[in-house]
Amino acid sequence: MSEQNRLGVFKTYKLYVGGKFPRSESGRVYEVTDSKGQWLANAPQSSRKDARDAVVAARKAFGGWSGATAYNRGQVLYRVAEMLEGRKEQFVREVAASEGLSKSKAAAVVDAAIDRWVWYAGWTDKIGQISGGANPVAGPFFNLSTPEPTGVVAVLAPQKSSFLGLVSVIAPVIATGNTAVVIASADAPLPALSLGEVLATSDVPGGVVNILSGATAELAAPLAAHQDVNAIDLTGAGAELAKELEIAAADNLKRVLRPLPAEADGSDASTDWLAAPGTHRLTAFLETKTVWHPTGALGAAGSSY
Repeated sequence: MSEQNRLGVFKTYKLYVGGKFPRSESGRVYEVTDSKGQWLANAPQSSRKDARDAVVAARKAFGGWSGATAYNRGQVLYRVAEMLEGRKEQFVREVAASEGLSKSKAAAVVDAAIDRWVWYAGWTDKIGQISGGANPVAGPFFNLSTPEPTGVVAVLAPQKSSFLGLVSVIAPVIATGNTAVVIASADAPLPALSLGEVLATSDVPGGVVNILSGATAELAAPLAAHQDVNAIDLTGAGAELAKELEIAAADNLKRVLRPLPAEADGSDASTDWLAAPGTHRLTAFLETKTVWHPTGALGAAGSSY
C-alpha cells in the first residue's frame, strides 16, 4: 500500500489515575484544537467521579511516597527527566501545536521544562535545610523543626503554559513528598496527558501523580470541597473561580496557594515561566513538625552527654 493511501493511526489520549490509563467514567470526550482552530485530538472529559477516584489513588500512594527518603525521591524525579529527554521530539510537536509556537521556540520551552524538573529533583534532600533546623531555647532541651509533606494536593495547572507551567507546578508538589491530583489546561491538555505516559514508565509509583483533563471549574469544585484533599494550588483558576474554590477549601482548613497577580485572570499569559522559580512552591505545601528533647542535667562541664 502506498504511503498516500495509508490511513493514519491517531493517538488515543486517556487520563492517568492510580498508575493506569482509564477513559473518563462518563465516556465523554471533547475536541482539542490548535491555535488556528484545527483539530488535534479528542481528550477525555473527566467527571466528578474521576476526580474522586484520583483522590483515592493519591491518598493510597501518599504513605509510601512520603515515607521514601528524600534522596530516593530525587533519584525518581531525575529518572522522569531522563524519560522526558528521550521523548523530547514528541513534546516539542505537542507544545508547538498547543501553544501556537514555532518548532524552535517550542524546543526551547521543552528544554526549559526538562531542566526545571532536574532542578526540583535536586531540591528533594535540601529543602529541609532551608525550612527546618535547630531552634535556640532557654533550657536543657534540643528543639528541632523539620518539614513534612501536607498530603494530597489538588493542582490547577496553568491554562496557557501547557508544559513548562505544568512541570513548574507538579514537580515541587511531589518533590517534597506530597501526592497530586492535577487538572490539566482545559484548552491544551495534550502535553499533560503525554506526561502521564512518561510517569507511568518511570519510577514514580502509581497514584503519586494523577492527571485529569476537562472543564477546570467542573473538576476543581469537588476537589476544593473534598475532605481528603489537604491543599490546593489555584494557579489555573481565574479570579472569580479562585475565590469560590478558596471558600470551599476552608471547610477542612486546606492549605491554599493563591494565583500570582499575573495569573489572576486564569490566563497566565503574562507569567514568565522561564524565570527562576525560587523555593516558594516547594515550601507552600509543607507542614513544620517541632520536637523537644531533653539534653539531660547540665553540670559545670556542660551537657551530661
